[in-house]
This record gives sequence, C-alpha cells and structure tokens, in this order.
Amino acid sequence: MRMRRGLHRVWTYVASAPGTYVWLGILFLTTVALHRMSPEFETDFLRQRSTNLHELSNDPVRVLFASAMWIDSGKWLPYAVLFTVFHAQAERWIGTARWLLVCVAAHVLATLISEGALLWAVKHGVAPRSAVNTLDIGVSYALAGVVGVLAYRIAVPWRYPYLVVVLLIYGVPLATGRTFTDLGHFTSVVIGLACYPLVRGCGKAWNPKEAVVALMRN
Repeated sequence: MRMRRGLHRVWTYVASAPGTYVWLGILFLTTVALHRMSPEFETDFLRQRSTNLHELSNDPVRVLFASAMWIDSGKWLPYAVLFTVFHAQAERWIGTARWLLVCVAAHVLATLISEGALLWAVKHGVAPRSAVNTLDIGVSYALAGVVGVLAYRIAVPWRYPYLVVVLLIYGVPLATGRTFTDLGHFTSVVIGLACYPLVRGCGKAWNPKEAVVALMRN
C-alpha cells in the first residue's frame, strides 16, 4: 500500500509537468541511440543537427529544433535531475504554454546571439575558420533560461541570494573563458529574467521560511 501511494505521488508529479517529462523521454531515447553509434558516425551525425554557423545558414529551423533533442555528453541521468528540479517546477508554476515560450525564447535567441558573436570572431580573425562547423547541440540554453525565470518564483528577500548564485554560476565562466557557449548560457539567463511579463501574477511567490515552518509543524 505504501509503495502504491509512493508511485501514485510520482505519477501525479510527472503528470503535472507533461512537457518536461515528454522532452526528457525523447532525450532518453536519443541518448540510447547515441550509445549504439560508433564514435566516428556519432560525431558526423550530431554535427548535422548542430546549431553551428554552417548548419544555421543552410536550414536554421531544422537545426534549432533538432539540436534540442540530443545530449552531446551521452549522460542522461544528470539531466533527469536538472529537468525535475528546474523545468518541472517552472512548468507547474506557469503552465506548459508559458514554460515552453521561455524555453524556446532562451534556446533560439541565445543560439542566434552566441553564433552571431562567433561569426564576428571568425570574420575578424579572432576565431579559426573551422569554428563554422563547431558542434553545438543540447538543452542547456533552455535550461539556463528557466533557471533565470525561476527567480520570480522565490519571494523577496530570498530571491536575491538565488540571483547572486545564478549570476555567479553563469557569469564567472563567461568572464574567464569567454567562449561562445559561455556567452550563450549567460544570455539565456538574462532572457529568462526578461520573461517577467510572462510570469507576473502566476500565484504567490514561494517563501522558504514559510515552507520550513510548515514542515516543522507537520
């Protein structure tokens, strides 16, 4: 009986964020497919689905969609945790449609901005010509956008420490590494923060202090 209640709670939670877990299911299937490919074939396969300058110039819509369906690290479990902690929370809070808008905005705009910066670097000799075929796939831009918008889920003053941590996590690599992916991740967070009009009025902000008090009472 206890196991049945536990499974029911898990299913209820998953059903409350359908977009998150459908996406996660697709990523599981594509990750399994990657593990069955030879290393040489895998690299070519992913490059054709990459949002690099070459593929974006040929078929931008296709690669912007396809790149979000694969994980280049081949490790699915860490993303299952991250999707549950961030994506599921955001989807349950603002609804599937608004959550998807945040994801698409972060993924598409951050890709175009970061690849635009890379194009400038190639044209001015700062980056090598081969950078036009750089492998650039994955779900991290959408994730960073959702991490950003979740700041509005947290009540003041707890929101500010969360923002500081997020900006440090994404800002320090940009300041020290200055790669186009670092720029893309930081841009995604900023885009998430800019999505405030989408989430304004979506319920009372979560207060950690109130949550701890309620937990102690129970």
